[in-house]
Amino acid sequence: MTDANEFLRAKAARTEAAMEAHLATWSGAPALLVEAARYSLFAGGKRLRPALALGACEMIRGDDTPALPAACALEMIHTYSLIHDDLPAMDDDALRRGQPTCHIKFGEATAILAGDTLCTMAFDVLADTGSVEAVREVARAAGAAGMAGGQQLDLSAEGQQLDVDSLSSIHRAKTGALIRGSVRVGAMLGGADEAQLEAMTSYGENIGLAFQIADDVLDVVGEEAAIGKPVGSDVAHDKATYPALLGIDESRRLAEEAASAAIASLEQFGDEADAFRALARYIVDRNQ
Repeated sequence: MTDANEFLRAKAARTEAAMEAHLATWSGAPALLVEAARYSLFAGGKRLRPALALGACEMIRGDDTPALPAACALEMIHTYSLIHDDLPAMDDDALRRGQPTCHIKFGEATAILAGDTLCTMAFDVLADTGSVEAVREVARAAGAAGMAGGQQLDLSAEGQQLDVDSLSSIHRAKTGALIRGSVRVGAMLGGADEAQLEAMTSYGENIGLAFQIADDVLDVVGEEAAIGKPVGSDVAHDKATYPALLGIDESRRLAEEAASAAIASLEQFGDEADAFRALARYIVDRNQ
């Protein structure tokens, strides 16, 4: 079976080279704004969302090139969301990926503008796909009923007692929508038929759930040096999490269940899906 870390490294390298080329086209932009955007965009990370888009396209088509602009756009959108999420008005975090957050390094105003820039320029590069459907897929995954809407629900729920269904609804939007959209847009750009797109959608939904549960667990039991931010930040912000509602053991069981469901959704595919099978296991077994 394909090694998940090897797969992520290869897709990250492809995405980072393409993002560098895109940033080189930002002629006339203020140097400080470009520096702040670059600082966060190239601060590390797994590049999971680009890998999902590239991997889904490659699985269907045998070539990930058509999804490369989408991979860049997805990472730019994800990074903008992290910049804004770290702001004092939201989670007020000083560390991200083991280094000072964008607003600590450059000030709040420049951090907000860096996030705005990455969000808007993401759709500039996404337009290179030539696909209105791809633009709409990513916009909806990131927008009012997706990532941004989920963040609002998460903020509104701080300090409240939620049940598991309510918590799942928040995370399906806040985290899951962009992960699901990453898989779907890659499959779409690869020319997936209806059955293939349905399978990819199920995979994306299930790994999105597994990823969020694993993240919640790591916030309790992880090591700060590994995860790159303070452990216990969810508790500090009085956020509802799977471990808080269900305990660590049950949360891990649910993450395993979601990963298994993701793998089962790939039944119609052969060896070409091995990277995605390995990735589902990696998501629940990771330590960062």
